[in-house]
Amino acid sequence: MFKHILIPIDGSPLSWKAMESGVTLAKATGAKIAVLTAIEPSGVLGTDSKRVAATRKAYEQHVKDIAVHNLKDAERIAKKQGVPCTTVLQEHAQPYQAIIETATKKRCDLIAMASHGRRGVKALLLGSETSKVLTHSRIPVLVYRFAR
Repeated sequence: MFKHILIPIDGSPLSWKAMESGVTLAKATGAKIAVLTAIEPSGVLGTDSKRVAATRKAYEQHVKDIAVHNLKDAERIAKKQGVPCTTVLQEHAQPYQAIIETATKKRCDLIAMASHGRRGVKALLLGSETSKVLTHSRIPVLVYRFAR
């Protein structure tokens, strides 16, 4: 069935549920997993260039620290279930592209991810990385929708 599953996580409760479900699927099919966290570059703006630079650097380090922590937690979840796991931290302005690029580069045959289930105006304004992955990926995508 599946040999290599990419599981993107963003640290949200839904992405952790998808992580656990993806690991369960990988274990059942004998697949290995790659876990991706894509961080977006800082969008800090201002007129004081020194303050902006310091703020941007602090923000980027904070986001990276959280991402590294999340990836270590993901590794522990996979290891506990006996599923081989690699992790990827990627900075990209478009997280959906980072997901597709990583899945392609790692030769994954499935992307397993959560959907926040936004509808209406929220979906239009906030967009959906899951929808973008579904629209642009040539690799099959398994979307987990969890009851709220």
